[in-house]
Amino acid sequence: MTVQKPKTIHAATPERQAAEEAVRTLIRWAGDDPDREGLAGTPDRVVRAYQEFFSGYDDDPVAYLGRTFDETEGYDEMVVLRDIGISSHCEHHLLPIIGDVHIAYLPRRRVVGISKLARVAEAYARRLQIQEKMTAQIANCINEVLKPKGVAVVIEASHECMTTRGVNKPGTRMITSHMLGAFREDAKTRREFLALIGHGGHLA
Repeated sequence: MTVQKPKTIHAATPERQAAEEAVRTLIRWAGDDPDREGLAGTPDRVVRAYQEFFSGYDDDPVAYLGRTFDETEGYDEMVVLRDIGISSHCEHHLLPIIGDVHIAYLPRRRVVGISKLARVAEAYARRLQIQEKMTAQIANCINEVLKPKGVAVVIEASHECMTTRGVNKPGTRMITSHMLGAFREDAKTRREFLALIGHGGHLA
């Protein structure tokens, strides 16, 4: 599967003033006055927040994995980075997805700085998402660029589109996984990874 390249969307996006006016419209639609003191600065704040929330569209996850290291003294065991906190947004309701990403790979020859794994997860999280797609995107990117013996990604997250509206079930968390190479083919390797992230046999 080909890694999705970042999209430069600014050429087609509205001017900042139009974005702020859209926020003002939503405030009026909600039943309030966007000109009152407490809301006067809200459109500007919302637009600035959106720039941060969706900064992943300007990030290239592949570039984060470009620098690797081969001075590993022959290390070829599992590399695991767990509990990477992420915040994303559901593409159906524009509400937050808050959770943790766990990433593992089996290096073939070279390894990458662990902060780069977190940056890959962040780049995909800061876009409009569904959790299933985000899980696959992170795993596929690492697999395509590093070409390891295997990659595993598990995401655990709560979705405010479910916990604060609709069925209103606070405390629920969704778990998704994407296993490639040795993690898909070798049950022992998969179980070892799941044990290291605290899932034991739940996903084995």
